[in-house]
Amino acid sequence: MNVTVENLGPCKKLLRIELEVAAVDAAFDSVTKEFQRHAQLPGFRPGKAPRDLVLKNFGSRIDDEVKRKLIPDAYQKALEQQKLRAAVYPDIEEIQFGRGQTLQFAATVETQPEFELPEYKGLAVKREAVVIGEADVEKALNVLREQRTDYKDVTRPVAAGDIAVVNYTGTCDGKPITDTAPTARGLTEQKAFWIRCEAGQFIPGFTEQLHGMNAGEKRTVNVDFPPDFVAAQLVGKKGVYEVELVQVKERLLPEVNEEFAKSFGAENLEKLRAGIKADLEADRNAKANRAVRDQIIQALLGKVSFDLPESIVLQETRSVVYNIVQENQQRGIPKEAIEQQKDAIFANANASAKDRIKAMFLLNRIAEKEGIKAEQQEILERVQAMAQQYQMPIQKLIKQLEERGGFGEIHEQIIVGKVLDFLQLQASVEEVPASAPAA
Repeated sequence: MNVTVENLGPCKKLLRIELEVAAVDAAFDSVTKEFQRHAQLPGFRPGKAPRDLVLKNFGSRIDDEVKRKLIPDAYQKALEQQKLRAAVYPDIEEIQFGRGQTLQFAATVETQPEFELPEYKGLAVKREAVVIGEADVEKALNVLREQRTDYKDVTRPVAAGDIAVVNYTGTCDGKPITDTAPTARGLTEQKAFWIRCEAGQFIPGFTEQLHGMNAGEKRTVNVDFPPDFVAAQLVGKKGVYEVELVQVKERLLPEVNEEFAKSFGAENLEKLRAGIKADLEADRNAKANRAVRDQIIQALLGKVSFDLPESIVLQETRSVVYNIVQENQQRGIPKEAIEQQKDAIFANANASAKDRIKAMFLLNRIAEKEGIKAEQQEILERVQAMAQQYQMPIQKLIKQLEERGGFGEIHEQIIVGKVLDFLQLQASVEEVPASAPAA
């Protein structure tokens, strides 16, 4: 086999591959004999049809099968001969193919980047100490109390902490709010809407103006939509609401006692507190570990520079752009506003995509050097966990994964996780005090 290589730029090469006549004819003979063994033609028992008749009836299928056998095999051997790592399957252009001829084809290959692995052991990282105090447990207990809140109708005026059941209509610049923010139908009109009367609930400044109202009373409420408001079209604008109070409900929180603990499946209050503390520790340890891994990846990215395959970067960029656009649309940002920001969105997505792909090449190269692999049992366990999560029969999930190439993703996830585990164990970790939680 003869192979010539032409450099088309960073991570891109053109391989011209020529396979000798003897190998081509041997493949034709092998495939033709296989067709003869299974051919069913009128007047002949299976396997007894003459070669010429088989070629006449199945010639194009035989050609296709020979190409299917020869081209991938020749391409793979050419990569090995030239010591190239392909990043994706190549574009194949057939030049010459047929019985009694050499097989000649060109493969445009995007290759994995060539780089020297930087030092990846002993990376300096900081890890926040995990300390769970009584205040943390109390805060979590209060969250559980909120889940068991009861509501009692009362005939007094609205006070802080109450639930106000209201009917309202909202306008902006004298027009229904949907004229300004088409997706904000819920902000334009609601009936029997429950609002918790505490600062920061609903629209900032809204609930405070309900204090003192009685059921049946009507009131005009004026608000300023804040800079971080969920409906971007309303940011910086003023809203006017005509509000009718339907009912006042007092919130009744349960006492934290033994009965309360048992309602959450705990033997007693002490066991509930211990369980809460363990859950908080596990959650914060997981967050601290994710932060350490992020630092490890950033440290690796900063240690080496190399070119990336263009098609992989473009594919990943498109995926990131899609996610950003979907997220913005869910936040109510109109298509026109997204379109205006498309250049900035693409630039940010492209930078993010390059970092992700660069990190994947680095982590996979470390896996190769350290002999880190994904075992079949690990893949099976991951699939079983996914089947339970999605409440799906495992065979159905396996079929779906095979159809969309999902097993490659699972294999990659396991490898990356194991490499990061390894790097974290090898890192030089400095424990630092926990930062103050966000308000």
